[in-house]
Amino acid sequence: MSNWFWLVFVLGTVLCWGAYGPTLHKGQAALGNDPWKAILCVGGAYFVLAVIVPLVILKLDGKPLDFTGTGTLFAGIAGALGALGAMCIAGSLRTGGKPLYVMPLVFGCAPVVNIAVSSLLHRPERAPHVAFYAGIVLLGLGAALVLYFKPQ
Repeated sequence: MSNWFWLVFVLGTVLCWGAYGPTLHKGQAALGNDPWKAILCVGGAYFVLAVIVPLVILKLDGKPLDFTGTGTLFAGIAGALGALGAMCIAGSLRTGGKPLYVMPLVFGCAPVVNIAVSSLLHRPERAPHVAFYAGIVLLGLGAALVLYFKPQ
């Protein structure tokens, strides 16, 4: 594979996660604005796409189902974090948040958390460039602008 092919998957994630909030909001509204029904549907989709499909692929590839304790622990924590995040978004949409400003806040602030957790789990070799800190300040300003000028 080319050394840029990973960007295809980044684009796929951007498209899927960018559409997640508005689609979840539409589904939740059509389910009587019940976030638990919406999360149940999300969980069903996760089960098919994240349990059944990988099992089929592993079987077709002839790979054994051997798991390390550390790998299972951290991958399981990641799954729980993803599910809890989805539940928090559903709760936000249920209590008055709109996808038009909920999702930019989530996707704008999540990279800062990502950097902090990544730095703890995968220590960088050197300190970040000063522009990194400027980006965090700009992110805070952007979040403030999104909240202040959110559509009514």
